[in-house]
Amino acid sequence: MHYKKVISPSMIHRNPTAENSNSETVTHQQMMNSQDDLIQPKKPSNPILECPSHRGLHRELLVSHRWGLLPGEKSELQRVMEQRRLEQHREREQALRPLTDLEQELRKRRQRLLAYELEEQKRQEELRNMPEFVRVRDNLRHVGVLGN
Repeated sequence: MHYKKVISPSMIHRNPTAENSNSETVTHQQMMNSQDDLIQPKKPSNPILECPSHRGLHRELLVSHRWGLLPGEKSELQRVMEQRRLEQHREREQALRPLTDLEQELRKRRQRLLAYELEEQKRQEELRNMPEFVRVRDNLRHVGVLGN
């Protein structure tokens, strides 16, 4: 392409050596001016990017990224503390809601089993602490009763 050199009144008072060095910028400016006269096509809008919920989500992600709140970037301590906080919250919610009949029966059964296990452990501990001759005598009594 060949561009014509247009002389403006501001260029008349210029230094001739500066005119040669600025000739490229003048042609670039002229080209830009000629393009300004043309109608520029408008970029079609993206309905996804214009959606308010999408913009809000994007803004939230940017803020959370700035503050280091993204799930993959949390430290181990933060993850553990958050997990504990969620568990405590769940436990509080469960404590507030009434128990169903099934849950009540299961709780009663668990308490009976725990009581039985405690009694069994106490009995085993008493047998361990009991002298051997007393255990033998008790065994002989049971054998004698069964043999009669």
